[in-house]
Amino acid sequence: MAERLSPRAILDKLVSFPTVSNDTNLPLIEWVQEYLASHGIVAHQHPHETDPAKAGLFAHVGPDVEGAIVLSGHTDVVPVEGQPWSTDPFEVVEKDGKLFGRGTCDMKGFDALAVWAIVEGHYSDLKRPLQLALSYDEEIGCTGAAPLIESINKYFPKGSATIVGEPSMMGAVTGHKGGQGFNVHVRGFEVHSSLMHTGVNAIMYGAKLIEWANEMNAENRAKEAGPVAATFEPPWTTVHVGVIEGGTAHNITALDCRFGLDFRIVPDENRDDWIARFKAKVAEVEAEMQAVVPESHIALQEKFYVPGLMPEEAGEAEALVRQLTGDNAPRVVSYGTEGGHFQDAGYSTVICGPGDIAQAHQPDEFLSVAQFEAGQGFMQKLIVACS
Repeated sequence: MAERLSPRAILDKLVSFPTVSNDTNLPLIEWVQEYLASHGIVAHQHPHETDPAKAGLFAHVGPDVEGAIVLSGHTDVVPVEGQPWSTDPFEVVEKDGKLFGRGTCDMKGFDALAVWAIVEGHYSDLKRPLQLALSYDEEIGCTGAAPLIESINKYFPKGSATIVGEPSMMGAVTGHKGGQGFNVHVRGFEVHSSLMHTGVNAIMYGAKLIEWANEMNAENRAKEAGPVAATFEPPWTTVHVGVIEGGTAHNITALDCRFGLDFRIVPDENRDDWIARFKAKVAEVEAEMQAVVPESHIALQEKFYVPGLMPEEAGEAEALVRQLTGDNAPRVVSYGTEGGHFQDAGYSTVICGPGDIAQAHQPDEFLSVAQFEAGQGFMQKLIVACS
């Protein structure tokens, strides 16, 4: 019989793969697939549609029936360049009750526990199936989740409840804001700045869109929050610009201006409404530009879309997690996860995983040993509940 690795041994292996989002995750995926196969578990890869260096993975154990509990995690991590790490980020180092390493908290700790649970479930007399779903490119917009979910349902009976193992200190998180991002390219017309009225300064017209973002934030902050919005911090939809570039010289009207504009949308608000409002403002500014130079324009490219996770009334996934953890505290978060994609696909969904989100993306990222052990205890109870 193949060796049944401990959660810690699996974690050590997963962290050793430097699966930064702009690099390949295939060695990790292939290792998990081979490890599961050594125990007689068939796992399928879901290749990235355009990048052959990336893939997701999914597996099913237990009876071949609908209603599985899906354990969902992402395999990619954020970069370490420029961060002052005191240990090798791609080696798990244990000290002072903490497991240091890139991804230990976000979220290879949960991934290791999920892989362990799938193997343990395979050797148990499960009455309800478990499924494993490991994705790619979560850190750059959750772009790998939706096609992975579609692929799972082509191979296995559809699950009914999903536990997304983002770090939540093993508490139940039942809602999060949605995300919508755009790359904005304002194309102007260069003239000497002394004749700026005959040119189109892309930066200055781009600034009108950025000012619109400020106006929307002020408007949203001032209005009374609804019952769903009131549970979030901040309790409104936010519009943000974090990076901008453009221009050639101080005395030339800028030919180009590029920036990203992102929404974090309260889950009971309509994403399409926000897109329509933004595009209306873009059309207004573009018309002003073209009144000066007709060939000037503004181009929008959708960067990412992350559906919000809406708190469910009598949600199956939430009830299961609260039963296994004893946690009854209400929690929502303002960051996005792949949970919204699962909920949109018809799964009852909750977020619950080991670790503190404050450690995510940090130098010397860590997962406490106590949290990792709590996660293992949760998986043991889950297997019992499915048996």
